[in-house]
Amino acid sequence: MKKLLFLPVIAALVLMGQGCSDADVASTNLSTAADNFEIERRIVFYNGITGEYMLTIEGLCSLGNNDSVGQLTVTCKTAPEEYKKHFLGLSDNVTYFVEQVDASAAAPYHYRIIFKPLTILPNIEVKLK
Repeated sequence: MKKLLFLPVIAALVLMGQGCSDADVASTNLSTAADNFEIERRIVFYNGITGEYMLTIEGLCSLGNNDSVGQLTVTCKTAPEEYKKHFLGLSDNVTYFVEQVDASAAAPYHYRIIFKPLTILPNIEVKLK
């Protein structure tokens, strides 16, 4: 029975690996590591009119994946179980760039898959009036 459960996962992995260059796989693995707070980053917000840096965020940070147009969220891990989330507005003259501070190993031949069963279980809070 367990083998039947893993067949869809194996099929997905095979399909993901077809037609991908080593650079694509390494890039995906680095993005996965950054989203799991394993990569040190520096995010700089830049005013294109004045030429000045407006804000710099450094640390184990992940960029928002589903941000609306003109908005960017940055979530940073500040301690083993502590996080900070920043909301930033972008405009026609404000842009940003992200620098990976240190080099990180990324296997070009193996995809990283991180399975976290605790994220499937909801954290239910009950609030009484």
